[in-house]
Amino acid sequence: MKKIISNWYVIVAAGFIVFAALIFFIFGESSLIAVHDNLDLFVAQFQMLKNTDTFWAHNVTVPFLGGITRDNLPSEFSLYTMLYMILPSYYAYVVGYLLKIVIAIASCILLAKDFCKERYGDYKPLVWTCGLAYGILNVFPAFGIPFASIPLAVYLVRKIERKPSFWWYAALFAYPLLSYFSYFGLFILAYLCVAVLWIWIKDKKIPVRLLVAVVVLSAGCIVCEYRLFGVMLFSDALTIRSTMEAGSYNAAEILRTMWEGFSQGMFHAESVHTYLVMPVCLIYFICLNFSYLKQKNGKAIFCDVYNLLMLVLVFNSVVYGIYYWEGLRSLIETIVPPLTGWQFNRTIFFSPFVWYAAFFLVLKRIYDKKNKWLRYAANLLAFVSVLVIVFSGTRYNDFYHTCVAKAYELLKGKQSDQLSYGEFYSVPLFEKTKADIGYDGEWAVAYGFHPAILEYNDIATLDGYLGFYEQSYKEAFREVIAPALERVPESQSYYDTWGARAYLYSGTDLSIVMATRSYQVSDYDIYIDTDAFKALGGKYIFSRIELSNAGETGLLPIGSYTDENSPYVLYVYKVL
Repeated sequence: MKKIISNWYVIVAAGFIVFAALIFFIFGESSLIAVHDNLDLFVAQFQMLKNTDTFWAHNVTVPFLGGITRDNLPSEFSLYTMLYMILPSYYAYVVGYLLKIVIAIASCILLAKDFCKERYGDYKPLVWTCGLAYGILNVFPAFGIPFASIPLAVYLVRKIERKPSFWWYAALFAYPLLSYFSYFGLFILAYLCVAVLWIWIKDKKIPVRLLVAVVVLSAGCIVCEYRLFGVMLFSDALTIRSTMEAGSYNAAEILRTMWEGFSQGMFHAESVHTYLVMPVCLIYFICLNFSYLKQKNGKAIFCDVYNLLMLVLVFNSVVYGIYYWEGLRSLIETIVPPLTGWQFNRTIFFSPFVWYAAFFLVLKRIYDKKNKWLRYAANLLAFVSVLVIVFSGTRYNDFYHTCVAKAYELLKGKQSDQLSYGEFYSVPLFEKTKADIGYDGEWAVAYGFHPAILEYNDIATLDGYLGFYEQSYKEAFREVIAPALERVPESQSYYDTWGARAYLYSGTDLSIVMATRSYQVSDYDIYIDTDAFKALGGKYIFSRIELSNAGETGLLPIGSYTDENSPYVLYVYKVL
């Protein structure tokens, strides 16, 4: 019993992983999985690659957005992509979530062993608990593993800098299998280059080991994401990135954005640090530096690694804000044209790791006081940080939302208004519908729900959601939806200044795409240029709305379809 109590941190970490796995595997596709930038984006694209057997294909197009190159989609040389090759999509998603936690804990253990050296054993409870907290952060699901592996990248660079070997360089070369270049890899390389320059200036000699690390990691990124590099560097096609407008903030708005980035993070990288981790870190920051000043040891302020972490957090938040300074963006895009539309404010994606690294360092130094009550307090803070994340209802907290939905169903006797994974895609309904209408790969669009649902169900779509495709297609699709955009200026601005969501828009409502059980719209007319739709090869419209002006717009009703396991009533129309 004493041994079990002394290893409570292992039990907590393993217990959470096992319990989360049981929840997702027992409830299966009735689990609630986040839709935004998830089920409406990457999950459907992975399923589409599986449906078309194009994970490894070259010189082919895939059947969405009118047929885009396979190279615009995620690389096959990625651990997350490989899960979708091997497993059914739902289980690939769940295994990806669980692997993210395991990778985060393992990476933090490796880094802590290297950082704490022979005293690692003293800090094991903190390492495991803070690693668990970092691992269960509900970040952008498709990039959960890249988030989780950041401490591994730091560990590999530290090993190379201190004791280089072929195997450490080989591990760094393979690291991009766990990462993603445009979200993380490019920034890691930039940080490495800064480190090279800093050490070069400080020591007055070139840090050859780190310079070689930059070359090796760059090569690994190019190999693992050769499709992305090919599209970015060797394609002459003008993309929607050239017309995306990120916004132009005034000074007050930029400062507010910086503070929001520092205090709250951003929704793709929700570190849930606001109410516990940040106060602990800021209080310690004040006490630490006040003590240095009191001791008249100002030099120590600039040498303390904790202050460096806080500086990185400030830097990431500043970059997050100044991204919205249009003049600076334009300058970068002029100097490096391939970076047009690139979101360099993704430095904020590294802040979750830095917050929890700083939090660990505070608790470690509390441990160093060698007082058992302070040690208990540090353990309690670490454990509470885990609870704060578990019970936060953030956008991507699938575990929390599934548990709440199932409890609501049990207590109230009715289902949550939010759709489950299985309901969202409604595969049996679409299989039945395709069989009835004799669907044979013709181009279609969705109205009233995400085109991703059609993609997932092996229906070729003219519409879709992707942040990188040809500008000429965006303009061609705009002709289809022009009648709707002309009626709603907000939708027109949204499409023209961004365009990643090439959807059919309503002529009255800002959005008619809702992944909810209850569904109401104010207008049952569709506003579409049917001739432009036919010019793109369009034949079918799959709609969640029974259109009141189908005949007037040149659409022929085919039928309506339901399924006992689907919340949708599906109306199918084809052009005359």
